Amino acid sequence: MYSNELIKGTLRTIVLNLLADQGKMYGYEITQKVKELTDGKIVITEGALYPLLHKLEADGLLSTETVPMGKRVRKYYTLTQDGSASAREKVAEFFDFMKTMNTVLRGDHGLAFE
Repeated sequence: MYSNELIKGTLRTIVLNLLADQGKMYGYEITQKVKELTDGKIVITEGALYPLLHKLEADGLLSTETVPMGKRVRKYYTLTQDGSASAREKVAEFFDFMKTMNTVLRGDHGLAFE
C-alpha cells in the first residue's frame, strides 16, 4: 500500500480519470474499483473520497443523480463537460510530473531503481 501522502496528492487525478473512463459511478464503487485496479496498493477511504466528490461537484466538475435502491438511495457521480476537460488536464499534468520525477530521481546523484 502506498503512503497517504502520495494518495492525497493524486486522489483528484485518480477520481477524475476513473470517472472519465468508467462514466457514472457511486462512491463505494469508486473505492472498490481503485482497489481492484491497483491490486490493493491504493485504498481510498470514505473520509478522503466524499469530501473530494463534494468539492468537485461544488466546482462544477461533477453532476449527481440519486437512484433509489430499495430502502436506500445511491448517489451516482458523472463528469460534466468541465470535469472531462479537467480530467484530461490533470492526467496530462501527472504524466509530465512523472517524467520530471523520473529525471530527478534517476539523475547522477539519485538512487537507481529498476
